[in-house]
Amino acid sequence: MERGRATRQRLFDAAVALIGEVGWGGVTTRMVAERAGVAPGVVHYHFASVTDLLVEASTAFAGALFGEVAHRLAEQPDIESGLDWLLGELSGYTGTDPASLLIVETHLASGRLPELRARLRDMIDDFRACVVSWLRARGHTGDAEAAAVLLAATLDGLVLHHSLDPAMDVAALAGPLRAMLRADGHAGSEGR
Repeated sequence: MERGRATRQRLFDAAVALIGEVGWGGVTTRMVAERAGVAPGVVHYHFASVTDLLVEASTAFAGALFGEVAHRLAEQPDIESGLDWLLGELSGYTGTDPASLLIVETHLASGRLPELRARLRDMIDDFRACVVSWLRARGHTGDAEAAAVLLAATLDGLVLHHSLDPAMDVAALAGPLRAMLRADGHAGSEGR
């Protein structure tokens, strides 16, 4: 049983790396097997298809990533420091790093794979719910659900923009982001 878990983990690790390196559609059973150090038949022993493996591996990776971000965000004492922390973390995602590439490829593949889309949607919903709780616990009195959607979408967009403009200082965007998510939930007069 332990050996089977270790083999599955090697297959997951190989799939995650390969998605970022060659793209979702470029990953083959043979490539995964070679990277994991197993025979190609072992891939199909554990998974019905390479697509099933990619779905499982990518959602496990994404779920762990979103979970870690949500957990660490919950540790931030106020909205301002939380936004600073988020943007600081985000600056490490260049859009060309392995994690960014995997997430982008997974999002693209979800357009063709309803099961993957549903899993990603559940993860995003869970992440947004964590953000809503965090905002409310830190005094946000506006529409926390809308703010959570805005924040999550902004983070995704910043990763994409950062990949196109690596010189962009993501952390410098804290001020405008704070203005959008002011603790009282109202837009500032400067935006009117």
